[in-house]
Amino acid sequence: MGYALRDQHQYSYGEYRTWPENQRYELVDGAAFLMATASSLDHQTIAFEVGCQLGNALENHPCRVLLAPVDVLLPRAGEADDAVTTVVQPDVLVVCDPAKLSPRGVRGAPDWVMEVVSPASASHDQIIKLAAYERAGVREYWVVHPGDRLLSIYLHDGQGFGRPRIAELRGETSISSLGGIKVDWERILVRLIGSPRDTPAWE
Repeated sequence: MGYALRDQHQYSYGEYRTWPENQRYELVDGAAFLMATASSLDHQTIAFEVGCQLGNALENHPCRVLLAPVDVLLPRAGEADDAVTTVVQPDVLVVCDPAKLSPRGVRGAPDWVMEVVSPASASHDQIIKLAAYERAGVREYWVVHPGDRLLSIYLHDGQGFGRPRIAELRGETSISSLGGIKVDWERILVRLIGSPRDTPAWE
C-alpha cells in the first residue's frame, strides 16, 4: 500500500506551508501525499529509541539527530525554498552539516535517514522516498520492517544506491555513514508490544 494523493496538482513548498497543520503531507516531485494521522506504538518506540541511542552517541558532536515531524527540503540545483517540490518528513534523521539547518527544518540531504515501514507506508518508503533520497544524495538509508524484524540498508556510492543489505533486527547494527555508531536492537525489541508480523494496517 501507499499514501493517498491530495489531488492531481503539482505543488511547491511555498504552497505546502499555507496548508492547515492538522494534516501532514509530503511532497515528492510536486505530488502531495497525505500521511497517516497516527502511527502504532511499536513504530513510535522504534523511532524514539533509535533516536535516543544516536543522540547519546553523538553528544558533543556537531551532528544533529531529529525525529518526525520535521520538514526536510530536497531541492534541485538552484531552487529557492518556496520553489522546492520535494519535502519529506523522515521518521529519524541525522544531519552533520549545520549549514543545512534552519528554524523551519532542513535544506539538503541528511547524512542518514531511517523510515519505519508499515503496511500503509510500504510502497511510499521503499519506492517513492527511496528514489527521492537516492537522487538527493542521502549517504545511508535504513528501512525498518517491524513485522518481519528485518532491516534494509542502502548505501550511496556517489552515483546512487546499490542493492540493499538485509539484516535481522538483532544484536547491534553499525551506521557506516556516522563512523560506525551502533544501534542496539536488543534494547529496543524488549520494549515492543506487537509480535513479529503483527503490525496494524493503520500504522
